[in-house]
Amino acid sequence: MRNSTILYKNKKMLYKRHFTKLVLFTFLIIGFTSCIINDNIKDSSTLIDPGNDPNFKIIVNTDAGYEAFNRKVVVFNISVYAFSTVEDTKLLHIANVLAQYLDNDENRVVDNLIVHDALKANNSFLFIWNTEAERDSFTTPNGHNGKNIEAEAINSIWHSNGHTGSFDNSLETTWNFISSFGYEVTYPLIFSSQATSQISIAMDVARGGNFQNPPATYPTTAWFTKADVTCKYSCQITSYSYWVLSSMLGAHQNRLTNIQDQWKLFTSSEVQNNDVKAWAIFTNPNYNLPTTLPDGNYKH
Repeated sequence: MRNSTILYKNKKMLYKRHFTKLVLFTFLIIGFTSCIINDNIKDSSTLIDPGNDPNFKIIVNTDAGYEAFNRKVVVFNISVYAFSTVEDTKLLHIANVLAQYLDNDENRVVDNLIVHDALKANNSFLFIWNTEAERDSFTTPNGHNGKNIEAEAINSIWHSNGHTGSFDNSLETTWNFISSFGYEVTYPLIFSSQATSQISIAMDVARGGNFQNPPATYPTTAWFTKADVTCKYSCQITSYSYWVLSSMLGAHQNRLTNIQDQWKLFTSSEVQNNDVKAWAIFTNPNYNLPTTLPDGNYKH
């Protein structure tokens, strides 16, 4: 009987020892795995290629509210974000276009500091997406303002190909961004959509009348005839600003058949001769507007 009791106690002690070792081993495995995971998180920056652009580096994005994007480029304190599926070349190209619009003489100093301050004060940002699902998955944080562009719409080759082929829509999106959150905010009496602003008056002439919503048919005398019914008056103002400036900078000389359904002044001289009010606004040196079309190669 005594031997049986001793045997039972020995087995019980052996079981406890094995159990203790098992628990300790389990904790060691969990701890080791945790270290690996944590190390991967800490070393995630190694997965981001900074690129070879001489002026801008791609960096890991850790901004609160922007977790959908894995990386970004910062241009004059303005962030350009990208989903992980977007090519680095697209991200760097639009960053360079933004830099050239802001610092058009490329002397490393923003041309219009007041507009730049407005962009920063409005927490303005750009982001690039590859799929509509990506685009729709992101919600702009409260108090922030952004514009977005599909990666496929960014085409740096257009610039080196004599301004022919598929257009580089980064020119439009980036300017609309600067106009909406910069110029229209900074100079409301000049660039905003309020009825008495100078650009509103100019646009009403260009459209052949004051239309809060696009009409079914524009007057035959109109040269700005954007028919998109989802683009209300303020949207039309931003679009009009883009068409005027980009034509003055020479973006549309080879695009007659592509854009004549909404814009008919393809060259700088046509804007000067036909859209006198807009010409006066966009050549006013007080606003430090761009005078050279960006090509995605910020040279400073």
